[in-house]
Amino acid sequence: MLRRKYSPRTIQTYKDCLKKFLRFCDKPPRSFTKLDVKTYLNLLVEKGVSGSTLNVNLNALGFVIRNILNKNFMIKIKYSKTPKRLPIVLTQEEIIRLINSIENTKHKLMIKLMYSAGFRVSELVNLTIKDFEFENNYGWVRHGKGNKDRMFVIAASLKEELLNYINENKLSYNNYLFEGRIGAISVRSIQEILKKAAKTAKINKRVHAHALRHSFATHLIENGYDVASVQSLLGHNSVQTTMVYLHIAKMSMINVKSPLDDLKIENSSNINPNYEFGNNEERGLIRGR
Repeated sequence: MLRRKYSPRTIQTYKDCLKKFLRFCDKPPRSFTKLDVKTYLNLLVEKGVSGSTLNVNLNALGFVIRNILNKNFMIKIKYSKTPKRLPIVLTQEEIIRLINSIENTKHKLMIKLMYSAGFRVSELVNLTIKDFEFENNYGWVRHGKGNKDRMFVIAASLKEELLNYINENKLSYNNYLFEGRIGAISVRSIQEILKKAAKTAKINKRVHAHALRHSFATHLIENGYDVASVQSLLGHNSVQTTMVYLHIAKMSMINVKSPLDDLKIENSSNINPNYEFGNNEERGLIRGR
């Protein structure tokens, strides 16, 4: 998996899935059968695990069987359907309240930067000074999700603040932008900052790091930017992944109106409320339908 450049998170997840399967199967790996895999997955179904958990176990076991054990049998099991849930998005007013509730200057800068560029939390913690091209007003996410690089915009309102922060902390070319005790600041620290800020700002939503990324994308669409531009900034492979933010954006912001508004229909308020439709025979026919 390392040779194939799988992410550390995927490697750990697959290892965890395999450990649980080995405990269940309790036989030498070379003796694994298709029935063992199906029985284990059925057991997970009975336990009520989510569709995504079932799918990741199927992927992990399939990887081991095909690429490590070199077994030639195919696991012909359809992937579980996972419910489509709209992501949590903060309003622009809630973003303001969230940021204003943070007193620590460094912490506030981290949250502002994460929202301003639509970063994943892992991308924020891995930013180094060399990733920024301040003269061009953009920077680079290096080895993001899928081991891909992508460009991000530097907000004009943050540029001077970022430069001052770098100078005051005497950060060199190879330094992490936000350093912790050892290396980069931890993902857990940023999650705790957000959790505390949301509580202080009295935002009654589940505010996590990815909610800022969702908010960034939705607000861009509300501000009139097209889906293709947002897709590029988010680093999505498929435009379908980005399309979800169209469903969240305010309808007035994406210039959609009901087709009824284009029809010239007499106002129903002009009709006598005491008017009875048709004669007695017609009313009887209608009731009988």
